[in-house]
Amino acid sequence: MSLPPINLSWNSQSYSQYPLDYQHFHPGPLLAPRPDSGPQEGGSQLPGVEPSPNRPDYRPSDLGPRFDRVQPGAEPSIRGGTFITAQNVTNDYRHGETGINILHRGVALEALHDSADSFPQPRCHPETRQKMLDNLWEFATDAEPRDQVLWLHGPAGAGKSAIIWSLCERLQDAGRLGAAFFFKRGHSTRGNARALFSTIAYHLALRISWLKAPISQAVENNPSLVSSTPRIQFEQLILGPCRARTDQAPAIIIIDGLDECEGQQMQQEILRILSSYQHHNSVRILVASRPEAHISEITSNGAAYQAFNVERSFEDVRRYLVDEFARIRQAHSRTMRNVPTPWPSHEELETLVDKSSGHFIYASTVIKFVDDPNFRPTKRLGIIVGNPIDSEYDTPFGALDELYTQILSTAPKNTELVNILCAIAYFPGRFSPCDIDQLLELEPGDTDLALRSLHSLVELEWRHADVVYYDYITWHHASFEDFLCDASRAGKFYVGELASRMDLARSVLNALSSLDLAHDVNRLGLD
Repeated sequence: MSLPPINLSWNSQSYSQYPLDYQHFHPGPLLAPRPDSGPQEGGSQLPGVEPSPNRPDYRPSDLGPRFDRVQPGAEPSIRGGTFITAQNVTNDYRHGETGINILHRGVALEALHDSADSFPQPRCHPETRQKMLDNLWEFATDAEPRDQVLWLHGPAGAGKSAIIWSLCERLQDAGRLGAAFFFKRGHSTRGNARALFSTIAYHLALRISWLKAPISQAVENNPSLVSSTPRIQFEQLILGPCRARTDQAPAIIIIDGLDECEGQQMQQEILRILSSYQHHNSVRILVASRPEAHISEITSNGAAYQAFNVERSFEDVRRYLVDEFARIRQAHSRTMRNVPTPWPSHEELETLVDKSSGHFIYASTVIKFVDDPNFRPTKRLGIIVGNPIDSEYDTPFGALDELYTQILSTAPKNTELVNILCAIAYFPGRFSPCDIDQLLELEPGDTDLALRSLHSLVELEWRHADVVYYDYITWHHASFEDFLCDASRAGKFYVGELASRMDLARSVLNALSSLDLAHDVNRLGLD
């Protein structure tokens, strides 16, 4: 469920969504002091040039030997370079530069399946999802499949990403993986499609030797491809080079989390682009997403897509829970030495399996909660199976909602928790705990304390900004944000209440009023 916009008033001007567009808000940290704009001690400058070039004796030769040849009245010309402007950034593509190097500038390296940004990667537990992985392998490697595009779909928490990660590893080990792109909602580079096909083309060029030359040549012939439309990039950077050789195995491309890409229209356009090359066996594509209505509308229209549903598996969930509880018992051996076996009991285990509805999101959240090193595993498990909250289980997410509510109820600062969760929900992956302390005018460390017992639901993601790494708060799984944004499910933890949104709006306005907007609005990504 999407969050309603926050309406703000700033200097008698109305800002509805754009100033608080959580897709573009990038504090790091939010209230960091403005850097000194003056020259830095020890900084470098061109030899022979004073800080101000307007001195009376200023000469072109002061800029170096290449500039002293400019004659008065001569018409200047520039040779050996092509200047391309993309997304308000001007790049100089110098003569002789390889297309791969040019393409690298438009790549989202964080979206690759083996990037450090996505560590630790979700994987299928050993000996689970075997039949499903075998079916996907058969589609990817079949010489003559029924369709060239497969749509893997399933509800939130079905384990789609874990299946895709495991498939990528299997394909990579066999030398068959061409390229993979993993979307992530709200991420600066993984949350939109601007770098989707340029990243896939770059990955193909690195992984498939015979594709490197044609992809590089395509970019050298037309450097503006880096900033072209997705359809043009797909046709000229991917489809064209792949069609150049008919004696090679098809390039296998995997796209995960399409529903987390910014903009429903863009999601539909990507699906239309991918289905436009039917009847060409040069590319094999697998797309994974939730079965959202606007996505199903495209994939079910015609025979372009082969649909593949992520089915529930109670047996796989049971195997996962048994192995993980055994690991927890070993890891917490000092506090578990007197706990009788089996732990958990057969009845407790079956209760958890039944509540999972055959999906791994419930089971994995239980394991994260019980495995917290700050608590005894027996007491954490007792919270889940021993103190059930009244629930009719009349919704598809009844058990998961109960689990989320139970975990949130363990937080020590409930009075501040909703406002903290509201800030994270509106600006996912944009705030550190320190940022939220300052934004909501809390005591230093309050956000850390409020989230201390919620590590099974939220995580800190470290990202590089300039020369410093900042810890940004994100969700472990998108289903938790869905829960928080639905009043009928979240109850007192609902983050869309008008009062919560107004409190957040006032806090943001107060924060902005303390910044130098000429400098910091641009730095925070609000321009």
